[in-house]
Amino acid sequence: MFSSLPAIDIKPFLLEDIGSGDITAAIIPDTLMATAEVITREPMIVCGQAWFNAVFAALDNNLTINWLIAEGQQASTNNLLCRLEGTARSLLTGERTALNLLQTLSSTATTCRRYADAVSGTSCKILDTRKTIPGLRLAQKYAVTCGGGYNHRIGLYDGILIKENHIIAAGSLTKAVSLARQQSTVAMVEVEVETLTELQQALEAKPDRIMLDNFTLEELTAAVKLTNGQIELEASGNIELHNIAEVAKTGVDFISIGALTKNIKAIDLSMRIQLVNPNAE
Repeated sequence: MFSSLPAIDIKPFLLEDIGSGDITAAIIPDTLMATAEVITREPMIVCGQAWFNAVFAALDNNLTINWLIAEGQQASTNNLLCRLEGTARSLLTGERTALNLLQTLSSTATTCRRYADAVSGTSCKILDTRKTIPGLRLAQKYAVTCGGGYNHRIGLYDGILIKENHIIAAGSLTKAVSLARQQSTVAMVEVEVETLTELQQALEAKPDRIMLDNFTLEELTAAVKLTNGQIELEASGNIELHNIAEVAKTGVDFISIGALTKNIKAIDLSMRIQLVNPNAE
């Protein structure tokens, strides 16, 4: 969904860490200039440069950043990612916030690339979910696209996903789809089913997409045959790297993976500072 960067509001991230001011960096003379280098300690897909840049831009308009590896590209262990130059104060104050964002978004992109690579050679696309880190929804959704994945709905406002409890509340699957069509004529309508019998009911209701929740490989294969290309099929539930290729080979159109955004492990990054004019006072 992201053909360009989402809007970035860096203020909440800075406020969280700096609050009323960085009282540690305040011990450093404000005229002291420094350079810094950011290095990755593990393989990664670089993602989050705009957020990283925005942190330092908010602190020092004169600070410069030179990226050596492009957004969305692979970096190897111990690769130098970027060089920075500015006041020592601004580098010290922005370091943790900038690295937190870069390591988190790069981890999301890196995780997604592993899943996307696992289904290469098939027509299946990897989708994210709404299981994102609070406050980082749009950023993580963007990171998924950097890693070769695709966005499901961004939130509750841009797509209709009818699950079991919605069906119970509406009275039936058919009625739920009908009500959804009345609610919006433009939003995608998707229905979650848990059995092949429910799949047949969903086909008759004619949503735009059907989510096959926790289907076995045999059931997925049967679902693809039963659907015969009439409606898009999305597999979900208990799908990990070790079995995702087999799921993709059943012929489903999409596989949604919550782990892309919720089970990530931050990339190990290091930022080292060197003074330019250590004798300045």
